[in-house]
Amino acid sequence: MVTNVTAMTTADYLALEEKYGAHNYHPIPVVLTKGNGIYLWDIEGKRYVDFLSGYSAVNQGHCHPRIIQALIEQAQKLTLTSRAFHNDLLGEYAQYITEYFGYDKVLPMNTGVEGGETAVKLARRWGYVNKGIEDNKAKILFAENNFWGRTMSAISSSTDPSSYRKFGPFMPGFELVPYDNLEALEQAIQDKNVAAFMVEPIQGEAGVVVPADGYLQGVRQLCNKYNVLFIADEIQTGLARTGKMLACDHEYVRPDILILGKALSGGVLPVSAVLADDEVMMNIKPGEHGSTYGGNPLACKVAMVALQVLKDENMAENAAAMGEILRTELQNLQSPFITTIRGRGLLNAIVIKHPNKEAAWDLCMQLKENGLLAKPTHGDKIRFAPPLIINEQQIKEAVEIIGRSLAILE
Repeated sequence: MVTNVTAMTTADYLALEEKYGAHNYHPIPVVLTKGNGIYLWDIEGKRYVDFLSGYSAVNQGHCHPRIIQALIEQAQKLTLTSRAFHNDLLGEYAQYITEYFGYDKVLPMNTGVEGGETAVKLARRWGYVNKGIEDNKAKILFAENNFWGRTMSAISSSTDPSSYRKFGPFMPGFELVPYDNLEALEQAIQDKNVAAFMVEPIQGEAGVVVPADGYLQGVRQLCNKYNVLFIADEIQTGLARTGKMLACDHEYVRPDILILGKALSGGVLPVSAVLADDEVMMNIKPGEHGSTYGGNPLACKVAMVALQVLKDENMAENAAAMGEILRTELQNLQSPFITTIRGRGLLNAIVIKHPNKEAAWDLCMQLKENGLLAKPTHGDKIRFAPPLIINEQQIKEAVEIIGRSLAILE
């Protein structure tokens, strides 16, 4: 048991995790103890600009006062009843979020990957009941290089060996098509057993891969043409991150099933949601799907405030404006080590070109030393996704840190 916490060093905390925790993550070696707005502080008191935002879970900024106040007030009143009983917030939340996004029904869950699992179950049931697919023949299409978690279903749709290698056998009925390729999608979607196509409007974990203009419109049209559900995984791209409330809004498309998570609680606790109309949602009957914590009153209260904050503080508009500035400022660095700058709103990435395969990691370590936190993905890519409350001066200060840190690669 740890008794003298105040005397512990960064190395002490890292050693504790190394000894007693599973080794399923490879974090940047910093031990954080406080967050406020766009900033984080480590146990030594050093301040950092957060350029990851908990993988876009902290869109509203760390410890947003309105969200924290809602959490405290509800936590002192009622936190969990399970779905064996009703509570006085679930109905209010269901009305709030369905009207917010324009769907008939919501199915509340906890984590993003549970939202993905729920969407797949809903799509399969719809395929059998509404489309008339023969039992146990339903197929779900996914885009290559997708990422929606690491459950058995999620890795069964993965093309990343680090996710699926030596974890089989895998979920049947999952098929892959290239991302941002409508011709390949149309070829696959004609199969009468296809119930749904699940896709990220922008692929986050793959390195913020933005599809060509018109791709989402094309997906919508193909799904309509072949009577297939369009599932949008907006867990990372949604909730104002890309400069619109949903990334699908950039192309004015409405998915049949919408999955939300991460910033749905402002980074305060796990909350996810699956939204759909009655034709899809009402095929699930009592006892066929659920979660002990799904729809708990604490989550309902926090989620409503987290969503309201996004609108009240114009975070989508700020993300759009600050994202333009961020990409311009990064371009102005004219670094020979940055081959690509891409993104939308405040979901961005750079691609590092360097003989050293660990260059992106080395750069992130130098960023840490200089007061900015980011993390590589897929080796040579680094996501830059600060909280949506960031302002122009803070963007420029962050890019100055990035520019200074790039010297480590020379």
